[in-house]
Amino acid sequence: MIAPTDTVTNRAVRWWLVSIAALIAIMVLVGGATRLTESGLSIVEWKPVTGVLPPLNQEQWARAFESYQKIPQYHELNAGMSLGEFKTIFWWEWSHRLLGRAIGVAYLLPFLWFMWRGPLAPELRRRLWIIFGLGGLQGAVGWWMVASGLSQRVEVSQYRLATHLVLALLIYAAILWTVRRLSERRPLTSSLRLKITGATLLVLTFIQLYLGALVAGLRAGKIYNTWPEIDGGFVPAAERLFFETPWWRNLFDNSLTVQFEHRMVAYALFVLAILHALDTIRSRARPTVVNGALGLAAVITLQATLGILTLLNSAPIDLALTHQGVAILVLTLAVLQAERLARRSEKRSQKRAYPAALPG
Repeated sequence: MIAPTDTVTNRAVRWWLVSIAALIAIMVLVGGATRLTESGLSIVEWKPVTGVLPPLNQEQWARAFESYQKIPQYHELNAGMSLGEFKTIFWWEWSHRLLGRAIGVAYLLPFLWFMWRGPLAPELRRRLWIIFGLGGLQGAVGWWMVASGLSQRVEVSQYRLATHLVLALLIYAAILWTVRRLSERRPLTSSLRLKITGATLLVLTFIQLYLGALVAGLRAGKIYNTWPEIDGGFVPAAERLFFETPWWRNLFDNSLTVQFEHRMVAYALFVLAILHALDTIRSRARPTVVNGALGLAAVITLQATLGILTLLNSAPIDLALTHQGVAILVLTLAVLQAERLARRSEKRSQKRAYPAALPG
């Protein structure tokens, strides 16, 4: 479909992309730890090149600490912090940024080498350039997010935090999808209903990830720590859910509304995943489709359980990070299942006539 003509190149490209996806998953987890430790604003400048080096002597550490002491977060949350305590949060943010730079290099250099040495299909080249462009945009969005917390806030904007996370996971999903399309496999014949539910599960997963980031940005996991009730009922009072004007701001700014949305989408995901799994069994789909659906339903069930435990315990860092890690696993399985079901039949795929395509 979009594979290079050379089998060795094909295998090398797949392993390279899998490695990039693994690095992105690690970076998302490091970013989660950076947020949970309130470390994201410890570096107040964006230096894409020179920022690779951390402070190397006491004078440089003192300057970095002085810069941090000028922002509202220090005065309102960390006044009196020692230099040693500052170094702890600094290393989290520096590691997060360094990992982002490393991913950029690990992506660009092999990509240029494959462009020079191997015959990449035009469709594959386009996909890889788009992914690279999204990676560059992600770096800019990261600084845009940090900048929102440097002047009038003590934390970054939840809008920008959610955009930053979802963009990272969109890149991750695009890489996984591309790796799947590079694999040589027999085409599958699936019902339209399964294709629609598979795609819907993927879309709902991204919506849930966005809402989860809003919950994190608003620190909404530390309040309303009851389940299944929230604010005294399964469905809170309308005047509590929509007291801000205009009404739509509640969907993003009201901690109660955002947490309620996150819960409702979780229920929808859980129910749809179970129905999708049962449908694959009932329709006697191929074993790979059935196993993919069962695996996705099982992991979504685990994720829902972790979400409840995280909420009931007011989002401790260990449970919160585990919850985020399993969210990446849910996305992984949702992408694989959606791609598996969306794969064109052999007859249709031949009509695309990619000049450098392999069967699959």
